[in-house]
Amino acid sequence: MNISELQSFISEIPDYPKKGILFYDISTLINDSKAFMYSIEELASLLKKYNIDKLAAIDARGFVFGAALAQKLGLGLVMIRKKNKLPGKTFSQSYDLEYGQDTLEIKSNLSRAKFALIDDVLATGGTASAAIELIKKAGGTISCFCTLIELKFLSGRKKINVPYETLIKY
Repeated sequence: MNISELQSFISEIPDYPKKGILFYDISTLINDSKAFMYSIEELASLLKKYNIDKLAAIDARGFVFGAALAQKLGLGLVMIRKKNKLPGKTFSQSYDLEYGQDTLEIKSNLSRAKFALIDDVLATGGTASAAIELIKKAGGTISCFCTLIELKFLSGRKKINVPYETLIKY
C-alpha cells in the first residue's frame, strides 16, 4: 500500500455536519484492517524522529489513532476531551470550529512530559491550537502535532506553532 491508495479509503461527504461543509470520513479507512495498519505504521514512522514521552489525543476520532499509536510506540496516552467528560480538576479551552464553537478539557495533573499531539484531521486549526494550549497549561510540552489528514485549503497550519506531520493533504 502507499499514501495514494490509503487516500482512496477516505470518503468525502458533502454538506455534513451542515450545508457547505465537505466532511472527510475516515470510518471506511478504520474499517479496513490493512489500510488502518498502514496508516498507523506510517504515522509511527513520522513520530520516531521526535523526542516524546507520551501521546495526547483529541476527542473523539483522534483517540482511535492515538490509542493505536500509543500501543505501537509503547507510550502512555492522555485524552483531551470535550467539555464535562473528564472527572476531577481540569483545564479548559474554548475555540472556534469551521462550523461553530466548542470547548476542550484536559486533566490538570500532567507531568513535565514531552508530547506528540494526535488527531485525525487538521482543518482550521482551532481544535489543535486549543489542545496545544491545554497541554502547556497542564505542564507538558509539545514536540509535534500529527494528523492523518490536512485540509490545506483551510490554512489551519498557520495556527499551529509546533512542528507538524501529516500523511494525506487535500
